Amino acid sequence: MIRPRSTRRFLVTYPRAAPLAIFLLIAAVTALSVFAIERGERRREEARLVETAKSIASAIERRGNTSAAYLRAGAALFGTVDAVPEALFRRFVSELRLDSDYRGAEGIGWAEMITADEIPAYESRIREQIPGFPSVRPAPSRPGMEMTPITYLLPDTMRNRRALGFDMYSEPVRRAAMDEAERMMRPTASGKVVLVQEADLNSPGFLIYMPVYMHGDNARRLKGFIYSPFNANAFLSTALQQETRNDMGIRLFDGNVSGSNLIAAIGATDRPGRTLVERIVIANRPMVLEVQSKRGSNLSILSLLTLLFGLLVASLLMIVARLLTQQAIEDQKSLEWLAEQNSIRDTLTRELNHRVKNTLANVLSIVSLTRRRATNLDEFAEGLDGRIRALSATHDLLTQSEWGTTPIRAVVEAELAPYARAEGALELAGPSVDLAPNDALSLGLAIHELATNAAKYGALSTAGGKVRITWALDRDDLASVRWVESGGPPVPQDRSRGFGTDLIEKIVAHELRNPVELEFRPEGVTCTLHVPVRPRSEFELRARRRALAAAR
Repeated sequence: MIRPRSTRRFLVTYPRAAPLAIFLLIAAVTALSVFAIERGERRREEARLVETAKSIASAIERRGNTSAAYLRAGAALFGTVDAVPEALFRRFVSELRLDSDYRGAEGIGWAEMITADEIPAYESRIREQIPGFPSVRPAPSRPGMEMTPITYLLPDTMRNRRALGFDMYSEPVRRAAMDEAERMMRPTASGKVVLVQEADLNSPGFLIYMPVYMHGDNARRLKGFIYSPFNANAFLSTALQQETRNDMGIRLFDGNVSGSNLIAAIGATDRPGRTLVERIVIANRPMVLEVQSKRGSNLSILSLLTLLFGLLVASLLMIVARLLTQQAIEDQKSLEWLAEQNSIRDTLTRELNHRVKNTLANVLSIVSLTRRRATNLDEFAEGLDGRIRALSATHDLLTQSEWGTTPIRAVVEAELAPYARAEGALELAGPSVDLAPNDALSLGLAIHELATNAAKYGALSTAGGKVRITWALDRDDLASVRWVESGGPPVPQDRSRGFGTDLIEKIVAHELRNPVELEFRPEGVTCTLHVPVRPRSEFELRARRRALAAAR
């Protein structure tokens, strides 16, 4: 019996220790299991990445070698004739019976080597074979310069016809490849270019050139080039048709790996997975193949299941341990909550009692002053009714804000609502300033008295009269409200002191704890009220209630 009691006391004193220890133990076992699973998955992924990279590299090189073989065959054939007529070239291409291994190329072309001086004769001769053959472009920059315009390009499509007549030797990347092919006497691929027939697509590609020499000439004179243009993405796609990509990202670069050297990309290549680089050679041109794994830092399905199962078991055991102490903790919280509720109720009752007393004191003061100034019962009732209504209008604003802050503009608009019908009679201007409830009540009474006086004797009693009410925040804890009348009847200087004056200068000034500057100038009444701007914590019931609730 002693051990269970000791255990229970330990669980109550340290309610989080045992559940946390159980959770951490199970979590540690789960983490080790996930680590072992992930290590095995990474090794398998690396092996699959290496295998995929090598098979794709082999397919690309095989695809390049196939294209080079076709070009070698064409060079051997065209080297046996003095000229390459269009009929012979077309028959050669048709008899190749190009299979699927040659897909991805834009075709096979022939570019004859000429000089700038031979352009007219060249164009005339080719147009006899191909009506509508375009002029050689771009125009030569000097006489006698070497040129290799595209003479034939099959298959004969609208896209390929756009390339006819283009001098490939005028472009630096193509010229470098042709010079290298001539020097090595073997098929040579160019660097990254945009094919003439795909200029509107701006899709990268490359070309493979094979030089053709004059037959029977001991000095080895160059006749031209048989070549194949390739769209890089199409070339890469056809090379992958026979291989399993395993949903990996594939990128092909001309030379070193860099953004400017990228010529083809297939699949998502922005994953965080491992990347393997394989160097390949396509038609005597070094290129780089980059293969990126689809699997990044995310856990495998088996690891996720293991992790979820381990966390579930750990959580269940932690909940069981937690339930042993939950009842005692809940009882303690209930007692604390009841004590806090009593404290909140007492605070609210005291605050409500204080505000009711303040309101009743204001009403009694209004009744007393109204009675002193009234000459008959009707005058007393009318004056008392208007002032009680003004107090009620401000109370409505305070109720809407739950006795929180009330903007000065809202108080002024509520009291002047009966006089707002005359267009241009009222002008309100000032920043957003919020007042405490008692200060808003006092300001409302003052505005009511000023408006009543203006409606009876001042600017609001005649057409063309105007009242301007402006307010400003003089400092963080004080705002000033200024009432200025103009355009009304002249204010008599010899007049008796009225109730409104006493209310503003005595009751309102006392409630606002600041003097009131009330002047009866001949051109109109002016009044300046100084209103305190208090922090919410000094008056807002809901703020106190929230604070007490947050303390719970």
